[in-house]
Amino acid sequence: MVLRFMNESMVIFDFNKESDISDWEIVNDVVMGGQSYSKFFLNEEGYGVFNGKVSLENNGGFSSIRFRFKQKNIEGYEKVILRLKGDGKRYQFRVRTNKEDQQAYIIYFDTTGEWQTIEITLSELSPTFRGRKLNIPNFQTEELEEVGFMIGNKVNEHFNLVIGKIFLE
Repeated sequence: MVLRFMNESMVIFDFNKESDISDWEIVNDVVMGGQSYSKFFLNEEGYGVFNGKVSLENNGGFSSIRFRFKQKNIEGYEKVILRLKGDGKRYQFRVRTNKEDQQAYIIYFDTTGEWQTIEITLSELSPTFRGRKLNIPNFQTEELEEVGFMIGNKVNEHFNLVIGKIFLE
């Protein structure tokens, strides 16, 4: 059992001007013939910026980024907190307990164009595989090895998501 102090957070990633973002990976629909494109970089303020264009051409329709790290024991943590600024569009937040898992656990969130603090209860993350909900329980594990974001709203659109911090409470 892992003991932690009340209100102690576990930081997954806290962006700043010196952040090493080399372990963040872009995965777009080009892996299946689509034509969406995106990039991920640090802006002048040190925030992570995920932007690009989603294209429905060639049965495409999504852009994503993911951050894989050494598996963490997250026993006792109940929610993930995202500090970000979107562009008014809908995104997915995604996690994997193990990088080898086929399924991801996801939840959708809407952005406002302003800085937001989004709290997600881990048990609300639902299992999916290639866009289809799976008939297995929602997230209920004590391990975490990947977090990420995806946009795929079934429309051609430019997008811009600025990420400040991802942590657990």
